[in-house]
Amino acid sequence: MSVPVLLAVTGAPWEADVVRRTERAPGIRVVRRCVDLADVMAAAASGQARAVLLADDLARLTSDAVSALHTRGIAVLALVDPTENGAPFGAEDRLSRMGIERILPADVSPEDLGRAVTDAVESGPPASLSHFGGGFVPLTPETAGNPQPVYTQGSGRVIAVWGPTGAPGRTTVAVGLACELAVKGVPTLLADADVYGGTVAQLLGMLDETSGLAAAARSASSGSLDMVMLAKHARQVEPHLLVLTGLSRADRWTELRPAAIESIWSAARMLAPVTVVDVSFCIETDEEISFDSLAPRRNGATVATLEEADEVIVVGTADPVGLTRLIRAIHEVRAIVPSVNLRVVVNRVRSGSLGSSPADAVGEALTQYAGVQPAALLPYDLNAVDTAMSRGRSLAESAKSSKLRKSLQQLAGTIAKELVG
Repeated sequence: MSVPVLLAVTGAPWEADVVRRTERAPGIRVVRRCVDLADVMAAAASGQARAVLLADDLARLTSDAVSALHTRGIAVLALVDPTENGAPFGAEDRLSRMGIERILPADVSPEDLGRAVTDAVESGPPASLSHFGGGFVPLTPETAGNPQPVYTQGSGRVIAVWGPTGAPGRTTVAVGLACELAVKGVPTLLADADVYGGTVAQLLGMLDETSGLAAAARSASSGSLDMVMLAKHARQVEPHLLVLTGLSRADRWTELRPAAIESIWSAARMLAPVTVVDVSFCIETDEEISFDSLAPRRNGATVATLEEADEVIVVGTADPVGLTRLIRAIHEVRAIVPSVNLRVVVNRVRSGSLGSSPADAVGEALTQYAGVQPAALLPYDLNAVDTAMSRGRSLAESAKSSKLRKSLQQLAGTIAKELVG
């Protein structure tokens, strides 16, 4: 039985030749000639085709459209100018980054065309990432047959984990939260955007010199960043967790320009339902008034992330100095981003400098001086943190029953409910 195919090559200089070759191609049958992408999507929704053959310059063709076709079980093939040489940022490279699995020259023979369409249909969509409604699900034997939650396309939330100076545990919270969300089956992207000393890769045992975030920033600057490209720059460390590693050296901060960072978070919203970003402590903007001309902004990436984030988790420590810094930090971030949605997390809660009831002391101080209540109180659990750090693993893997891990589970559970609520 021949494979039903949609043909969308209207306006291409080689349209007539392609139509003749397609009609003579063995094993396939053109059920409809589409004039534009909207026509393709409408025909695909009707279920009348199993493959789409389109021109490389089809207007409004995006990775989202390709993903939507793959979701319907439709193979996507593209025809490019016969002189295309596959150069970087050329038509073939661009189509490949969109997730199109077969790219053929427009003068392909009818026999090769029929064979390519048949093979693409039999092989199914690419097996790297299966995109769906604003998220990703890595295809593994364990997840291939399981139904996944549906998220509204493009509505992924960006959560920035920030806090004052003094190492209050921003990275511990960011990594722990992202891992716990992933354990709950929420496709999550964890990004290290700390321009002063990111350590996400080290905490997860990913010791390499390549920065995924810097590579994504370069793609964004060149205009080539999309959802598929962002996924390629990230590394999968757990079934539902991708990680964009940070800068290997603090002096590379110039690679993370604010405009590129904004583009990255925009693409992240398409890739995953939730993106957790570990950012630097400093949000001062003094460098902007220290030069007559436009100055580089070391803290620009942090400020841009806070401005783009749907929510900022502010992390502080449960001691007199830490609480003072936390209260000041809450006022500072509100001044920088007045409309920000804050969620305050207090780390290293223990009896000692705050008396026998540290939780009550923390709540009273934050209510009186910042007008907020803590969303989570994380216990001081040095043994669990040391174990995870020494093994280069998350708390979910190395200290499953620790008190700190259980508190992070509760925080992740609250956020996960909000995502699908």
